[in-house]
Amino acid sequence: MTDAEQAERIKPQPGPQMAFLRTPADVAVYGGAAGGGKTFALLLEAARNVGNPRYGGLIFRRTYPQIFAEGGLWDEASNLYPKVGATPVGTEFRFPSGASVRFSHLQHENNRFDFQGAQIPFIGFDEGTHFTWKQFTYLLGRNRSTCGVPPYIRITCNPDPDHWLREFLDWWIDEDGYPIPKRCGVLRWFTVQGNEVVWGDSKEELLQRYGEDCMPLSATFIAAGLADNPALLQKDPGYRAKLQALPRVERQRLEFGNWDVRESAGELLPRTSIGVLPAAPAKIKRMVRAWDLAATAKGGDWTVGLLMGLDDEGFAYVLDVVRGQWSEHEVREVIKRTAEQDGKRVRVRLPEDPGQAGKGQASTMVRMLKGYDVVARRMTGSKLTRARPLIAQVQAGNVYLVEGGWNSALLKEWDAWSATDGETDDQVDAGADAYDELVNHTQSRPRVRVA
Repeated sequence: MTDAEQAERIKPQPGPQMAFLRTPADVAVYGGAAGGGKTFALLLEAARNVGNPRYGGLIFRRTYPQIFAEGGLWDEASNLYPKVGATPVGTEFRFPSGASVRFSHLQHENNRFDFQGAQIPFIGFDEGTHFTWKQFTYLLGRNRSTCGVPPYIRITCNPDPDHWLREFLDWWIDEDGYPIPKRCGVLRWFTVQGNEVVWGDSKEELLQRYGEDCMPLSATFIAAGLADNPALLQKDPGYRAKLQALPRVERQRLEFGNWDVRESAGELLPRTSIGVLPAAPAKIKRMVRAWDLAATAKGGDWTVGLLMGLDDEGFAYVLDVVRGQWSEHEVREVIKRTAEQDGKRVRVRLPEDPGQAGKGQASTMVRMLKGYDVVARRMTGSKLTRARPLIAQVQAGNVYLVEGGWNSALLKEWDAWSATDGETDDQVDAGADAYDELVNHTQSRPRVRVA
């Protein structure tokens, strides 16, 4: 097949994907469910103007590794762009005309300042709910053009009821959290006044209200899901079954595109899925005591040390929980005493908070436990993301407790947890960290260190 014939086959699928590439909106949000062909559509849009030698498009993922994840953004681009003559150079693709499409990250809030003074005619945000309002509005100010291509922004996303995009898209979402079909693709106009988004039905309406300097922009939302992507269904007929097997909340979001559904108490770590054993089974092969440290000795937070074991069949056992509201000195004494009681067969996992102070505290505790198998790890990702592997095992009935006086407090906290702010989660965090350590870091027994 010639390059011309390959290029001819590169086109959007009829329906929402085609609508996304046809919209004249300054800001268009696409997707709102899994399997809608979001990444392909974003890459196709980014390459629309590559015949212009002065054109440069920029697509963001929140972190650098996400760009190069297996089967992700870079892999998709590598399958698509060379068909029209593009060559990968570093983190961008260069086209025969001299135009380019580059990939970058905004891992930290302040990474937005890396683009100070930039003029970027096309900006794409892949998985838009990973980006903050400050990052979006700052890059909105960098969405300028001197190459003749009118500046515009495209965003792909899955639903997140607590993200700023939910409020931004409110006009397109019904009272039950689902997209309103007749509004998908309809343009509205907005301006940002004092960090607040103000909407109007026309550009003229906003100009009349706020004057010529308010610079209204048009926006739209185009919903898409698996049914709109027959190409994926053909390649992976089992993908729908995978979505249907998800827990209720994730299925509502990823299969049906619901923007309002949230986990409620008793759904993530339900006590009804956790068995209680009279004694620890002899088949346990590896054990970890993970600590979650309270910021202060007073208040709602507790310091928790949760002991978990794993057998060769993949079953996890919560063997013991040490829990209290102690001073910093008392915490060190409790950790040291507990390590002595557990013995050197048990690995100790400590948290390392961000910043120099957190690293110093972790280093001090590691030295205190000289002679023990101890590791300090920096926490990354949201609490819910970190807890997902443990949640999956609890819901599958693969996690047990060994009978003890601490059972009631742990079951109460786990069962009540819904990953929303303000809830007690110390035993959830400790359990998630212990399970992570057992599954991902204990195949061999490394020497004492701070990771």
